[in-house]
Amino acid sequence: MLSIVIPVLDEAATIVQALHRLQPLRDRGAEVIVVDGGSSDATIAHARPLADQVESAPRGRAAQMNAGAARAQGEALLFLHADTVLPDDADRHIAAALAGGAEWGRFDVRIEGTHPMLAVVAWSMNLRSRLSAIATGDQAMFVRRETFVAVGGFADIALMEDIALSRALKQRGRPACLRPRVTTSGRRWQKHGVFRTIVLMWRLRLAYFLGADPSDLAVRYGYRPAQR
Repeated sequence: MLSIVIPVLDEAATIVQALHRLQPLRDRGAEVIVVDGGSSDATIAHARPLADQVESAPRGRAAQMNAGAARAQGEALLFLHADTVLPDDADRHIAAALAGGAEWGRFDVRIEGTHPMLAVVAWSMNLRSRLSAIATGDQAMFVRRETFVAVGGFADIALMEDIALSRALKQRGRPACLRPRVTTSGRRWQKHGVFRTIVLMWRLRLAYFLGADPSDLAVRYGYRPAQR
């Protein structure tokens, strides 16, 4: 069985549509787990009728996805951003990849939006990922449950948790790089400017590889810290 873990925060406006898209997978036996990080809107109420489990966890994608994985019943885990749309038959593509011997993997990505550079950005993301064996959360990472547990899950960091997990997983084997594409929202790219966002992401990634504190990088990226 496939368990789909979706971390959310204040997604009331979009969560119903996102979960409706997953109902065909649920009909084929997939489990959908929504993990809320402290929403101040009606995200939880909207999600409950359309998910198998709705949980709460400390704010932060890593903590929320780890919490969802801990509650999952499936042999395979798929970590899905709320604004990312899976390709048709994503569950079957994942099952085939794992049956073929892969321990983990991801999909190619396209970025939704009107700016012509978004297609170039997506192409470069897919190529970089294929060459480096590093995946990003936008690419809908999936992994065998036992493998996820063996590497300790997502590192408890505020940003770059997907990079950290990829680094751990690639020690066990290269990812299955699936050609079917997920579609992720380009809202951040268009809001802040495509070129500015490209430069920001490269600077943050470089700073992370050079040892910068992910908490500081998260603030620079625009994440708002949890209220304590």
